[in-house]
Amino acid sequence: QAHPQVAGLQKQGCCTLANVCSGDDAAALARKQRAAAAGAIEAIVAAMQAHPQVAEVQEEGCAALVNVCSGADGAGRARKQRAANVGGIEAVVAALQAHPQVAGVQQNGCLALGNVCCGSDAAAFARKQRAADAGGIEVAVAALQAHPQVAGVQEDGCGALANVCSGD
Repeated sequence: QAHPQVAGLQKQGCCTLANVCSGDDAAALARKQRAAAAGAIEAIVAAMQAHPQVAEVQEEGCAALVNVCSGADGAGRARKQRAANVGGIEAVVAALQAHPQVAGVQQNGCLALGNVCCGSDAAAFARKQRAADAGGIEVAVAALQAHPQVAGVQEDGCGALANVCSGD
């Protein structure tokens, strides 16, 4: 937060958050919650917004959002909603639009989009609609088309489409 215009630092910060918040055991869930309480979600989105043309910041920012926001419990759902509330969905869509030929951005972006849109409660349906309105469906399809030989992009692109498009 002290050096928002230093792209390299923002990339490293996002990478560190992605690593610290990886996993799904009790300790990992506690780290995710602690990071969110410290303002990690807002810092990640701010880094992505400050450096839209720096692919590495976008790739690591998307990875960080995936890990910080993962979790199907109430706290996980709240982190997903918090990411949406601070513009995370739009930041991910912008990253996917800005770096269509960077497979890492496409894979992590699709994974982040799918993660934040996961769920079946009213708030999740609103996030799905928000993603669709922001162009999330189109960028996921574009990622699949641009990287037909990259299995991770194919898997996470399909996952993003499944989560954004699912509903009653």
